Amino acid sequence: MIFIVEQLMLLISTALSYLSTLFSPHPRQCHDLTLIIHQNNAPPNQVYEAAQLYLPTIDLINPTTRTIQVSKTPRQETVKLAIDSGEQIVDTFEDINLNWLYVVQTFPTGQVTRRFELTFHKKHKDKVLTSYLRHVVTRAEAIKKEEKILKLRSVNSPSRVDLEHPATFETIAMEPDQKTKIIKDLDRFVRRREFYKKVGKAWKRGYLLYGPPGTGKSSLIAAMANHLKFDVYELELDGICSDSQLKRVLLSTKNRSILVIEDIDCTVRDMQDRKSEQPTFTLSGLLNFMDGLWSSCGDERIIVFTTNHKDRLEPALLRPGRMDVHIHMSYCTPHAFRVLASNYLGIQDLNHHGLYGEITGLLESTEVTPAEVCEQLLKRDDDVDDDDADAALAGLVNFLKLKKIEETNNIDKPETKEGSQC
Repeated sequence: MIFIVEQLMLLISTALSYLSTLFSPHPRQCHDLTLIIHQNNAPPNQVYEAAQLYLPTIDLINPTTRTIQVSKTPRQETVKLAIDSGEQIVDTFEDINLNWLYVVQTFPTGQVTRRFELTFHKKHKDKVLTSYLRHVVTRAEAIKKEEKILKLRSVNSPSRVDLEHPATFETIAMEPDQKTKIIKDLDRFVRRREFYKKVGKAWKRGYLLYGPPGTGKSSLIAAMANHLKFDVYELELDGICSDSQLKRVLLSTKNRSILVIEDIDCTVRDMQDRKSEQPTFTLSGLLNFMDGLWSSCGDERIIVFTTNHKDRLEPALLRPGRMDVHIHMSYCTPHAFRVLASNYLGIQDLNHHGLYGEITGLLESTEVTPAEVCEQLLKRDDDVDDDDADAALAGLVNFLKLKKIEETNNIDKPETKEGSQC
């Protein structure tokens, strides 16, 4: 019954949409052709998403405009405009007149569909389908690069927000050699499209970030995204109930993106524990998703797995082609501390600071994460000037000494400090 109602509503809406064009400032003629560009999620409709970016650049407010969408995030300097449902925009391309109409439909079930309708003279069909639509997509890609606005999306839900994480390779606390290797590997990957095609491999790359909690795995992912200008998708595998659902999730991601799967060891273990109790995906389905036939559905994609315990992972997951690059996220080192001191305290040269030698010795003999060091650098006593870097470093020394005593006396169990629980 619900299906019949939805179909009836669709017919009525389509009829109303057609009638509205008859009485619009730009009514359709018998020689007109209309292209319907639906919003799709799996896989995404590149033309629809390109139109969303392109149309606000071509005279969004015209004499016939009645309503318009306006939005602004806290970090954006200016407001953003977007076409509203029922509004039309006229464009011109190589002496071809084109009319865009945006339509949003809401069904009784709560389902919402969105589409663009592009109308033009039939004699221009070939040029519109090739040159014009390619122009729209190309221009949209350029707009995205100019705006430099990345998206953070959850694959398990339609939610998405602007990725405004400030981490870069200049600010993350990591050994310089390791940082250089990662940057070179990323840059080499994005420029090797033809190479991957020539050797018959899917244009993707897998990274495994492993190490204790608080060592900067999330910051590294943000730095990778900011470096490449890739959107980030977060996939929660515990919400996947079957291999077929896993495939649908893969198809919903876009090219030039990073897919993040956190705590992969916990996910695989939970999958095996609950297999007999409730439906879930299989390890073979996960492996096929990583380097089987379904891994080729899309180009220029990076998959990042994180874990606190590399030794708990199945050997089949670790091999090249699935997790190509293994990056150990270690405890805070003297060089990493220099980066943090520069970021948090503005100290560019620590060599001549009286406490640097003591801090270096304590870091080399104590297991402390960059997150713990950051927290200490942020702390201030109420009676101490907030800008007193010396006081912050002195507080860090006291913290490191206490950590060293705790380790010596085995106060903190290794399992607790390493984050044994998922």
